[in-house]
Parts: sequence; C-alpha cells; structure tokens
Amino acid sequence: MPRRPRLTTLLYHTDSYLREFEAGVVSASPDDRSVEFDATAFYPGGGGQPCDFGSCTSGGATNPVVRVRKDGGSVIHVLAGAAPLPLPGDRVVGTLDWERRYALMRTHTAMHILCGVVFRDYGAPVTGGEMRPLGGRMDFEFSQMKGELVREIERAVNVEVAAAREVRAQTLGRDEAFQIPDLIRTKINLLPAGILHVRTIEIVGLDLQADGGTHVRNTSEVGPIRISDYKSKGTINKRIYIELQ
Repeated sequence: MPRRPRLTTLLYHTDSYLREFEAGVVSASPDDRSVEFDATAFYPGGGGQPCDFGSCTSGGATNPVVRVRKDGGSVIHVLAGAAPLPLPGDRVVGTLDWERRYALMRTHTAMHILCGVVFRDYGAPVTGGEMRPLGGRMDFEFSQMKGELVREIERAVNVEVAAAREVRAQTLGRDEAFQIPDLIRTKINLLPAGILHVRTIEIVGLDLQADGGTHVRNTSEVGPIRISDYKSKGTINKRIYIELQ
C-alpha cells in the first residue's frame, strides 16, 4: 500500500516556541474523537520525546488535546471533553500546554548535550533513550562505567550549558545529510529509505545530529543538568539518567 502523502504542515519544525496557532480541519473521526489539521504546532511524539498536550477551540467550544500521533505524513489529534468535535472545513485554534512543551524542549536539548559530550570525549554511540518533562535516560556503548567517570561527564555537560551555545535547526536533502560524518548517532541507522529530507539539530561547536524533535535556542536555557543515576544494561551497554531543575 502506498504511503499517505504529507498533509500536515509541521509548524514545530520551524518555530518550536509557537504556543498557539490557527489551522483548518482536514478530517474528523467521532469514533475516537480524533481530528486532523492542515497544520499543527503539536509534536506527535517520536525519537524518545513524548507528544504534546493542550487544547483545541472551534466555534467557541474547547476540547482538551490528550494525545497526538503520526499517521504516515499526517498528524492526528485525539480530543477529550464533551464539546462538539470540529468538522472538516472548520477553523480551529490550537493551544499548547506550554509548561510541558518547554520542559520537554529543555530536556531534549539536554539529552543532545549529553550525547555530544559522550561522543566527543569517549567516542561512545547511543544505543537508546527516552525522556519525560525535566528528566530522561540515555544508553551508551560503554564497557565500564564508574562513579568517577559519571562525575566527569556531569561536569563536562554543565560546562556546555554555561557556554551558551546556539542551537540551530536545518533541513537537508538526504544525500547531503549523509555526507556529514556521524550525523546518525544511534547504533542503528533509524532513517527509512523513503525519507528524502533530513532535519538536523546542531549545538554549535559541540554536536550535530539528525532529529525531528523540539529544542531550545541556546544551551543556557537548559539550566543545570544532574546525573541522578547510572546502571549497567549489558556488557557494553550503560544507562545514564539525568534530571533538570
């Protein structure tokens, strides 16, 4: 079956600080109270980053947005509440739960700082990761990990926070992107062959990776990073947990 064409303009790719937006309704399903817009600032989840929450208002009726997911090239918003469902052709105003979104932006950038420091200083690729607002974990290909090493990494990541490095987003053609060494930091290349354009996130002077999530503009916005725990998940797989204030 051919893939669905992209129907949703991803506003969060060009402005992750957008808190409210207006869009048109493309489709609606009363069965699961889901709606599809022609554009959205809601991140649908992926790459270890959870989806956004918020609300959707149309015709004076407001419904909470309690789940967002991707369906091919489209973004689907699941609504709760008892207000009428927006219908195709309606105009809606989407409003993000900004406190949650901004916490996830800070956390995601913190994960890239951690990844950049570990790769730069130890050459260890990422083997997995996930996050929640103001916390998360990353798995790395380390054979050994001890408290002294963890404290060394924590000091180094906070140096990068204090350096106030600019964070840049850019979209490249697939061929151009894959000419960049170490662009894909995961142990396995997770980009399907059908992806023709690759979005990158660069922490200038530290890290450059393929990434579709939302980030802050400068590492100084992340704030202090604390490594709260670390564990061995296998012979050459070590897990680092971080927390933000």
